[in-house]
Amino acid sequence: MFYRNAAALPGIVDVQSSTLDHPEALPPTVQIQTAERLDWMKHVHELPEFERFPT
Repeated sequence: MFYRNAAALPGIVDVQSSTLDHPEALPPTVQIQTAERLDWMKHVHELPEFERFPT
């Protein structure tokens, strides 16, 4: 449900948002572990969005 690593991330608790009743109440504030991120993930927010499967 959560993760702590006092040596690498002191003072930070990583809470899995899917475990929360209202995850929208706690928006993300940082991105971590991006060293191996695929290049296209930097721009994924620019892709078209569909609330459901596109027709």
